Amino acid sequence: MTDFISWQDLPKWVPGKTLLASDDLGWKNVGLRSYHYAGQDVIVPAMKDFMLVGYRSGTTPMQRRFDGRWTKETLSPGAASFLTRAQSAHWTWDEPIDVTHIYISSTLMIEVASEMFDSVVSSVALEDVLRTTDPVIANVMKALSQEAQEAGLGGALYVESMTRALIVHLLRQYAMVQTRVDRTTGELSPSKKRIIAEFIETNLPETLDLSAMAQELGMTPCLFARHFKAAFGTPPYAYVIARRLERARRLLSNSDLAIKAISADCGFSDQAHMTRLFRRAHGVPPAEFRRGLQ
Repeated sequence: MTDFISWQDLPKWVPGKTLLASDDLGWKNVGLRSYHYAGQDVIVPAMKDFMLVGYRSGTTPMQRRFDGRWTKETLSPGAASFLTRAQSAHWTWDEPIDVTHIYISSTLMIEVASEMFDSVVSSVALEDVLRTTDPVIANVMKALSQEAQEAGLGGALYVESMTRALIVHLLRQYAMVQTRVDRTTGELSPSKKRIIAEFIETNLPETLDLSAMAQELGMTPCLFARHFKAAFGTPPYAYVIARRLERARRLLSNSDLAIKAISADCGFSDQAHMTRLFRRAHGVPPAEFRRGLQ
């Protein structure tokens, strides 16, 4: 089955009153909704994303058929259930409950798994867990719910950090991971070397983090860093600094631009940052270097 449903469409199959939602907060690869549910007997179609269910209030017997077999638990505040992506499930419960759902995209799950295992991960599946009382999961759910309510400064970054930590915990405790054999030599091909070198030169004035460079080649950050070092003989960060210093040297030699403007054009955080690194590389600060050319 390939027509997986999105978490935004879940109320079509599991009707309830929405209590809280992150829909308009700009979160990437993760979503949150809280619902009040009456007792129901529902079949949830296979979803695109992983779903974690945290129980906030109410106590009820719960039965779920997952992958052909039924399990039964009594669920109450503090407990959590998992539903792995691409897996239909039949849920039935009797009593009213308030729950919080956390939805995690497969893209982010696989990205974190690839970094964590330092390998190309092809798939991740969560175990059939109808009930767990896990303080790590409970605390992250509480933190994400509070962020959805308050929408604080830097919210998207905070949510991504919390979600990545949650994924690492899930991968350690509750997940099955399949890796793909990497048949490459561990070094970038000549064409990929050219692409990434041109990308770096073009974007030197911008923020060049590992994720942005890895994305340019369609690789995970961890795999990219290893292959980059094998190809260029230096880590990506050191290579970028070297290219920035070389551009600064050329501009100091061949232009009348102010040193502050040069530092910005080369992608340094400020003039002091460029001066510190330039002195370390050339033995003199930029202004003295320029005077020495006259």
